[in-house]
Amino acid sequence: MGFLIASVLIWMLITLSKEYTATLRFPLKYSDFPQDKLLQKEPLSEIDVIVKSSGFNILKSRLSDKNLVFNAKSLNKKSSSQYYFLTRNQFKSVQKQLQSGVQLQEISLDTIFLDLGSLISKKVPLKPNLEINYHIGYDILESVSMDPDSILISGPKGQIENIKIINLELLKLEDVKSDFSKNVKIILPENTGNIKLNSKFTKISGEVEKFTEGTFKISFKVLNLPKDINLTTLNKTIEVVFVVALSNFDKVNKDFFEVVCDYNIAKENKLNYLIPKVTVNSRLIKSFKVIPNKIDFLIQK
Repeated sequence: MGFLIASVLIWMLITLSKEYTATLRFPLKYSDFPQDKLLQKEPLSEIDVIVKSSGFNILKSRLSDKNLVFNAKSLNKKSSSQYYFLTRNQFKSVQKQLQSGVQLQEISLDTIFLDLGSLISKKVPLKPNLEINYHIGYDILESVSMDPDSILISGPKGQIENIKIINLELLKLEDVKSDFSKNVKIILPENTGNIKLNSKFTKISGEVEKFTEGTFKISFKVLNLPKDINLTTLNKTIEVVFVVALSNFDKVNKDFFEVVCDYNIAKENKLNYLIPKVTVNSRLIKSFKVIPNKIDFLIQK
């Protein structure tokens, strides 16, 4: 058995010491792009080269995790965004990057194309994605705030110019009855791996309060009523039911509300009732409704 093993080892040593021509595949990297340019698409990532060397060196090269690097300073320009390498111009550089004793014979491709775009920057608003459920009787005091509410993005013109908004990860909150402030991740659009952001997160905040209802009986005005028409409404006032933060309840008064009815709307639509329209003159009011939502009238001739 020992003789057999020794024979195999001697055979392997003799075989690996011989010279061979072989094809090796290497990961391909690129360096020294112009500062105002970025890759718009993923370039060729592997390349085959034909080499001549001993079996030992070829085996060692196959087991290596070495990359071949092409220097972008030797790029040629084909169009405004398309550039290319002539691999024959990289021959000396590739030879220097191979294992000692490995002789480069040929590079499998004669041309490698790269899609480069001009580097630009612009400010883009952030779009929140919210699922917030409030505890019964509670609500947000004003709209949620974001800090920042927009970010600066930089990248190839072809990827940047069509981006109008940047989405955020879902913020989901349940049974909310107090103020909140959460860091939320900013999501890059698909197929835009070369875009850089000046921030990866934004903070979403909201003031939460207990809300209550209040009511006022408000007189209304009838607009666009011809002088020769004597109109009698069956209601002289309407009831405005409003929702306001409990802390602001005592600040609300009737002057916050103005109610008008446009006679022309009833006339043009052949209605025998008026439609009250409420204008709210304060940001304290969260929402409101009117009772009744139509006012019957009679015309006396």
